[in-house]
Amino acid sequence: MAVLTLVSCAPRGSDRPRRGEPTPSVPTSVIASDTGLIDAPIDGQTRARIARAAGAGVAACAASLGSARVTFDPVPDRVDTATCGLSQAGVLAVDLGTVARLAPAAPTMTCETALAFSVWRRQSVEPAAREIFGQDVVQIDHFGTYACRSVSNRPGARPSAHSLAAAIDFGGVRLRDGRRITVAADWRGDTDEARFLRRIRDDACRIFGTVLSPDYDAPHQDHLHLEPGARPFCR
Repeated sequence: MAVLTLVSCAPRGSDRPRRGEPTPSVPTSVIASDTGLIDAPIDGQTRARIARAAGAGVAACAASLGSARVTFDPVPDRVDTATCGLSQAGVLAVDLGTVARLAPAAPTMTCETALAFSVWRRQSVEPAAREIFGQDVVQIDHFGTYACRSVSNRPGARPSAHSLAAAIDFGGVRLRDGRRITVAADWRGDTDEARFLRRIRDDACRIFGTVLSPDYDAPHQDHLHLEPGARPFCR
């Protein structure tokens, strides 16, 4: 079996799941009464708590999601190329604890990414929308998670974290009244939309290891790159 070398699409590295270990079989979702990690407010230990939960293995990680009524379906480990494949990953399906749904639905990602994203959705994106706009987020738009490609699709560049499904690119949200807020259209300026996007970017920096926004470079002008890990890089 080939061994994948993990790299980040950020200028600093970050911790990643190790490949080569079998994925335990777990139920489609594990529902328990303790919402724990995902329903805890963001604090200085959030990133470390996510890493510990993910490091306990995919079964324990899926249980942390299931306890908060987040459906996560683990998938078998696989190697697609020398630098591309899945380990400790699964399909992030419906979060029964929220009204916001992902579009496209059911992306495949590492369990650590699913944990971090679920915390961010519940503790940042949805509360910020209710505070600033007075309504719920009903849809979260993203540009994908798993893609066998290089950093920013540059020829000859090192593989992106997306090549291991260890990141998600956030594009924007749709509010209950139908209004869309996107990174591409609303990041700049002194508007409620810009304030919302910058607030959730700043919150993401306390949850994920690597967060890249339009403030970073040209390839990130239309999305936030969100990648879990212990060593933070936020721009």
